[in-house]
Amino acid sequence: MSNNIALVFGGTRGIGAACVQKLAESGYDVAYTYVTSAPDLPEKIGGARTRGYAVDICEPTQVEQVFADVARDFGAAPHCVVANAGINVPPGPMAQFKPEDFRKLVEVNIVGAFNVLSAAAKHVADGGNIVALTTSMVRIGVPGGGPYTATKAAVESLVRSMAKELAPRKVRVNAVAPGPVDTDLFRAGKNDEAKARSAAMSPFNRIGTPDEVAEVVSFLASDKASWVHGQVIQPNGGMV
Repeated sequence: MSNNIALVFGGTRGIGAACVQKLAESGYDVAYTYVTSAPDLPEKIGGARTRGYAVDICEPTQVEQVFADVARDFGAAPHCVVANAGINVPPGPMAQFKPEDFRKLVEVNIVGAFNVLSAAAKHVADGGNIVALTTSMVRIGVPGGGPYTATKAAVESLVRSMAKELAPRKVRVNAVAPGPVDTDLFRAGKNDEAKARSAAMSPFNRIGTPDEVAEVVSFLASDKASWVHGQVIQPNGGMV
């Protein structure tokens, strides 16, 4: 019997790369996207096939095309879609935040996520699942973080509506909203003091790892999560 197929948008670094690994280990064949340079990743992980595709999520035609390419190359529509691709910019208070930086966030984190989720809603297999990555910071006000978290709040709104729209096809739709995670995106622009402040937001006094988040995504993509739908799951080390 052939494996189900997962398609991970933004699957070459950090949480996305960890999701590719965990989904492959759990029995999915995994397609993943990257922006420009093809990564040096294996074509198989255990018994699972993997393949990368260059996609700019801000271009809806490219997003639509990758679903067609995956169906052609793997022989079926994706059963799982992970909307992980996103960006951040240096944080800053609203009074000083650059409009051009906010526009970048909106273009990728809202418009790009919309493109991915819209295409996933059309092309994911019946009975499949969609997981979008957001952030726990949507629920915790942090100085300088408003513009970024606002874009992720928009994604959570899309997820909640999609969960009701796709239920007749038995497609589950959820979001995973991590706290601070040790990725390139997290480390960008942060000094040691800023990283320590982030770690202190958890009573465990550390930041999470990509593998810890990917485990949650893998669970939501499995039959074990058959009754989890329309939820925002927060792997954040007790950051409440």
